[in-house]
Amino acid sequence: MNIVLIGMPGSGKSTVGRLLSQRLGMPLVDTDALVEAAANRSIPELFAAEGEAAFRDRETAAVRAASALEDTVIATGGGVVLRSENMRALSGTGLVFFRDRAVEDIMGEDHSGRPLVGGDRERILQLYTQRIDLYRKYARYTISGTKTAEEAADRIATIYLEECAI
Repeated sequence: MNIVLIGMPGSGKSTVGRLLSQRLGMPLVDTDALVEAAANRSIPELFAAEGEAAFRDRETAAVRAASALEDTVIATGGGVVLRSENMRALSGTGLVFFRDRAVEDIMGEDHSGRPLVGGDRERILQLYTQRIDLYRKYARYTISGTKTAEEAADRIATIYLEECAI
């Protein structure tokens, strides 16, 4: 069974994914990295050249590929929840964890390399408002109240191992 990480841009999905990969001895796949490799461009370059809709199509293809894997940690892009087909594929082969990191903490960091948020604190808050219900809807488990990626990874690993033992 896969571990699927969803959450806001800047919530630490990739960092938590790396920690889980190390702790559980599972490979890590980042859907954003799959998109970049397939397009031979960075995500900001893709957004600039093709727009968000084309990026989302590429993201859906990456999600399909990642969902076909087994016993893998899958870190997703923040907008993966915008398409129900993505979440059907991911939840079909994995446990979905929402890293519900405080939006204030995310807003206090530099996200200038992220095309949908950049350094715009208001845009981060707007995305959070638009997506929070989707994150909660699709998550099997919500991981909140964690201040560090290590703490989040520990909680997810514990839940995952308990689920696999059942």
